[in-house]
Amino acid sequence: MLADKNNLDFDEEMGIPEKEVDERFVKAVEIAKEISRAKGKPTCEYDIEKKAPYLLYPDGHREYNVGK
Repeated sequence: MLADKNNLDFDEEMGIPEKEVDERFVKAVEIAKEISRAKGKPTCEYDIEKKAPYLLYPDGHREYNVGK
């Protein structure tokens, strides 16, 4: 039984170290992006310099103003 969902200890509660949970999450996102690219769909990325999200299309062009 989970003690406090705001303070999860994955190693103790789930038997998985939190670092491994993080690594699995990152890998799942990478796989989802590859699937989107293979289907010819854009992926959502973030431009650190412009501090703005953008859609990255398989042909390499970027479209800013996402969601506006």
